[in-house]
Amino acid sequence: MTSPNDLAERIASALPQTQCTRCGYDDCASYAQAVACGAAGINQCPPGGSEGIARLAGLTGRPFEPLNPANGSEGPRRVAFIDEAWCIGCTLCLVICPTDAIIGTNKRMHGVIEPYCTGCELCIPVCPVDCIELETVTGEHTGWAAWSPDQAAMARDRYEFHRARKARDATAHAEKLEKKAEMKLADLAAHSQHTDPLILDKKRLVIEAALARARAKRAGGD
Repeated sequence: MTSPNDLAERIASALPQTQCTRCGYDDCASYAQAVACGAAGINQCPPGGSEGIARLAGLTGRPFEPLNPANGSEGPRRVAFIDEAWCIGCTLCLVICPTDAIIGTNKRMHGVIEPYCTGCELCIPVCPVDCIELETVTGEHTGWAAWSPDQAAMARDRYEFHRARKARDATAHAEKLEKKAEMKLADLAAHSQHTDPLILDKKRLVIEAALARARAKRAGGD
């Protein structure tokens, strides 16, 4: 008998891995897990389209049903394009892109690496100057006819790398803040505008409590 985890992995492998969240879940893996557990329908992935639903029907034994319009509609594959004349280099699209398909630095014009873009559209709403547009690159081909297993595999790998990088960055940032707090705590009087011992003691307790929470969170892996 197939376990829910095994089924979830097989379902994930049948998804296009665009990480667009239109299914209502944070990513393709979460949606796959929900389908495997019976918490989500097999018809909630617009990028996969009708063929994607048929694949999930075959894996789950559920009957085929049309794409749920609440999740969007099947369409051709599109990729993001950034208008250089309007980009202000805010980096918001860099942060949200699930496959790190957007390159650039703060206050510098950004660009899109087309082969890495899944057309997830997540960058569109975060752009404060509306300089990102989507261009159709597959003509009338939609769903899996506009996407390939190799592209899905690459998107999945890039998403997993993206998640790992964000986790490393978050850990490094937390450690940097912790070291800064420790330095401040070691000589609180020199880092404070107050000289009253009672106020300094209160600040010391606050900093110590914050450090304890940060260490406990990191130790727990949250």
